[in-house]
Amino acid sequence: MAYTKRFDGRKADQMREVEAKVGVVPRADGSAMFKFGDTIAIAAVYGPRHLHPQFLQDPQQGIIRCSYDMISFSVTERKRPGPARRSQEISDVTARSLEPVLLLSQFPNTVIDVFINIVQADAGTRCAGINAASLALAHAGIPMTDLVGAISVGSLGGSVVVDLTKEEEDYEEDGEKAATDIPMAFTLRDKKISLLQLDGKVKPEDLKKAIEAGRKASEAIYEIQKEALRGLK
Repeated sequence: MAYTKRFDGRKADQMREVEAKVGVVPRADGSAMFKFGDTIAIAAVYGPRHLHPQFLQDPQQGIIRCSYDMISFSVTERKRPGPARRSQEISDVTARSLEPVLLLSQFPNTVIDVFINIVQADAGTRCAGINAASLALAHAGIPMTDLVGAISVGSLGGSVVVDLTKEEEDYEEDGEKAATDIPMAFTLRDKKISLLQLDGKVKPEDLKKAIEAGRKASEAIYEIQKEALRGLK
């Protein structure tokens, strides 16, 4: 049985209410907030600064180092404080999704630190974090060729839907999980994929539909990010 009516009444290609703002952490070199519905991410950027210890330095270019974490009170069931394996994995994929647009060759032997905290979670946290981080890097004045926009697209019971909620991530049919979460990120001018992950199984034709839906949603995210940055002028 196909998933034809979303729990919150949205259309299949409709994101939740989206909000973005820069300059939310005054002491950081750059910062931003990005919100998908009830999911809120805050990112703060520090650097470029000299990288220690010295053996980690690259004389050809700088590096980006991301640290993602969910605050203990961000979810209904209190999360244990501190980083976990999932946090480290999301930190790594976030850095990889942002690297293609950063001109790191201009900053040899340095590091750009990006700290991402999820202060409220209702699915799509890594995507909200990537969007906040992209904005925060631009706000910090880091040379970039493009912005990066991320969105979670899901395959639920044979239907492709954009921007899953936690209720949709947990969707079941006949007592079995029937939802596949597909986080993806795009460089926003040329629409190249910088992140694509699968949590579950999906038919090839549904994956193609999901990628196209993600690209379309990323265009709307791009406009929201640009508007947030225009607010600085």
